[in-house]
Amino acid sequence: MAMFTNFWKRFSSSKLFTPLLILALIFLYNLIFAENFFSIEIRDGHLYGNLIDILKRATPIMLISIGLTLVIATGGIDISVGSVVAISCAVTAFLIGGDLVIKDGAIVSASRVPMFAALMCGAGAGVLAGVWNGMLVAGAGMQPIIATLILQVAGRGIAQMITKGQIITIYNDFFSNISNGYFLYLPIPVYIVAVMLVITLIVVRKTALGLFIESVGSNPTAARFSGIKAKNIIFWCYVFTGLCAGIAGILVCSNVRCADGNNAGLLMELDAILAVVIGGTSMSGGKFYLWGSMIGAIIIQTLTTTIYALGVPPEITQVVKAVVIFIICIIQSDNFRRWVVSAIRGRRGLSTE
Repeated sequence: MAMFTNFWKRFSSSKLFTPLLILALIFLYNLIFAENFFSIEIRDGHLYGNLIDILKRATPIMLISIGLTLVIATGGIDISVGSVVAISCAVTAFLIGGDLVIKDGAIVSASRVPMFAALMCGAGAGVLAGVWNGMLVAGAGMQPIIATLILQVAGRGIAQMITKGQIITIYNDFFSNISNGYFLYLPIPVYIVAVMLVITLIVVRKTALGLFIESVGSNPTAARFSGIKAKNIIFWCYVFTGLCAGIAGILVCSNVRCADGNNAGLLMELDAILAVVIGGTSMSGGKFYLWGSMIGAIIIQTLTTTIYALGVPPEITQVVKAVVIFIICIIQSDNFRRWVVSAIRGRRGLSTE
């Protein structure tokens, strides 16, 4: 009993407690009001159900959240990741090509370059975007929100220039299977996110890099005086975020089999930032929680799926989503919690009198 009590005290004081509680409450609501929400079955050799769909659709946000968690931990922000997703989509689709040709009597997709090269260029476009943001923030000393706002605005124009203002449809089945295929009953994107998460966790938790990032976010001046090259840390965090956004762009493009420079990744940066914040990472920098960001991304996608399942009209969907997220964030506020506790204690004091 004492062991369980100690475990509960440690777990309830953890930053993961609130996100997990919120996710549990959303699941509980669906269990009561959404029929067959938790139903999972095997179809065509893979798992099928709402939970699998939520996990698959959350993967782009989860990928971006991995990188954004590190950027926010340094005290920065990157609001350009949605546009970087659009650029990655455009580059990948342009290189793969949207035409069909007849080869050996069969209709096949006409690719400008080998598939591997196209995928590397799509991810590389994200890296270049991260290098640009990192140079402006760490090198030029520009405010992160201003520096990334530049690419947020220009990024969609760049994507439109690459696609020439058209929607490039991709007919390559191999490329489509990157996002729509399955391996060992689960969607392939889940494994991509898992690999990126594990690599990131190993780097930031098994080396001193994670401590350096938190030090830069908590007190950049003290970190600099202690010998930490803060500018290098910040620069590479933005580069890594660009890589994550580039890979997310490939998944988005593969999922819909096309590249739309105007709509690909639209508002995705807001969902990713919310996922990181819901996961417990403070916007002021310092300690970060990668697992919390993953839970936050699943909360965002579960909430979206729930709203659509309830038949909420599309014109007010975003309003409902914003209200729920506001409630989630206010519950996580330490000041709000202290106010509630003091209010309850005040009422108890009045009642005893």
